[in-house]
Amino acid sequence: MKRLFVMIVAMFVFVMGNNVNGVATAAEKQNLDLAENATSAIVIERDTGEVLFEKDSDKPLPPASMTKIMTMLLIMEAIEDGELKYEDMVTVSENAASMGGSQVFLEPGEKMSVDDMLKAIAVASGNDAAVAMAEHIGGTEAEFVKKMNGKAAELGLEHTSFKNTNGLPVADHYSSAQDLAIIAKELLKHENITSYTGIYEDYLRKGTDKEFWLVNTNKLVRFYPGVDGLKTGFTQEAKYGLTATAEKDGMRVIAVVMGEPTPKNRNADITAMLDYSFSQYSTKHLYSRGDVLGEAKVTKGQDKTVQAITPEQVSILHKKGEKIDEAMTNVTLVDHLHAPIEKGDVIGQLSIEKEGETLLKTDLTAAESVESASWWELFKRTLSTFAGK
Repeated sequence: MKRLFVMIVAMFVFVMGNNVNGVATAAEKQNLDLAENATSAIVIERDTGEVLFEKDSDKPLPPASMTKIMTMLLIMEAIEDGELKYEDMVTVSENAASMGGSQVFLEPGEKMSVDDMLKAIAVASGNDAAVAMAEHIGGTEAEFVKKMNGKAAELGLEHTSFKNTNGLPVADHYSSAQDLAIIAKELLKHENITSYTGIYEDYLRKGTDKEFWLVNTNKLVRFYPGVDGLKTGFTQEAKYGLTATAEKDGMRVIAVVMGEPTPKNRNADITAMLDYSFSQYSTKHLYSRGDVLGEAKVTKGQDKTVQAITPEQVSILHKKGEKIDEAMTNVTLVDHLHAPIEKGDVIGQLSIEKEGETLLKTDLTAAESVESASWWELFKRTLSTFAGK
C-alpha cells in the first residue's frame, strides 16, 4: 500500500488520557450499576463500535426473536444490491403460514409486498413474515439460514449459530449480546431500516376486511426519546431480551440485554444503559457514509481509477468534558489494484492519529465496480502509449 495524501485538519478530537478515545476502562465498565437483572448485556457506540459497558457479553444464549436482526440485515442487503425491491410481491407458502408464536396471520398463497413484510417483521415480530421473506430470497428457509451463518462468519461472530430465521426454540440456535450488537451495527448501515423499526403502530392490509393492526413489541420506541429500533425477543427458554438503538445529539448507541425476567426489567435496564451512555459520552462527526477520500489507480480495468469512499459514518467517541485538540487524517490506498473490482471491495484505509497514537482506523471501499478491460481496449491503450512517445 502507498500513502496517497496526509492532511492536517482542525478536527475536534479529544485528549484520551490513558483510555483509548477516552472511554471507560474495563474496570469502570464492570463496576457500573447497570443491567443487574440481565444474564448478559452490552452497550456500544454505533460509529466506533466502542464498548461503553458490558456484562458477560460473549455468553452464548438463545436470542429468541432478536434473531430477526440478522434476517432484516440480509433483506436490506438484497434491496441495496438490487436483488429485491420494496414493491416486490412475496407469495406466502404453507410452511411460512404455519409458523406459531408471534405472527401476522399470513395465509397460504397470500401475496404481500416486501415493504409490508418488513413492517410485519420489524414491528410485530412476525415469525410467518420472516420465513416468507427467507423463502423468497433463499428459495428455502434452510438456504437462507446458510446465508445468515455465512454473514455471521463474515462479521467475525464467535458466539452465534442460527438454525432458523425467526428465533423459535431449537437446539444449537444461539447468539450473544456482543454478537447481536455487531449485527445491529451492520444493520444500521442501512439507514432506511429505522423507518420500519421506529414505527410504533401501523396496519397491514389496510382498507380491507382483513386489516391487521401492528403494535411495536419494543415499547421504548414510544416512551424513550430517540429510540427507533431494533428488536425484542421472548421465549420461555430465552426469557426477555431487547436489542435497542437510540440517537441523541448526533450520537447513536446500541444496547442489548438477554435473559431478563420480565418486560419491565428489560425496559428498565435498557433505559438505564441509554441514560448512562448519553450522559457520559459524545461523538464528533468526521465523515459521512459515502464521502470520497481519494482515487486509487486500477490496472487493466475499463476505468483507470476508482473512488475510495467511507462505507459508513466515521466519528470519534469521547468522554463529555474532555479537552479539545487537533489530529491528523491519513489516507492510504492499495498500490496495485487489478480489475475486476467489486463495489464495496476494501481498497484502502483511513486512520485518525494524534501525536503518533492511532485514535481510529477504518477501511475505505470501492465506490463502484470496475470490470476488466477487453483485450482490444488494452491493445488500443498500448498503441496510444507508443504514439505518445
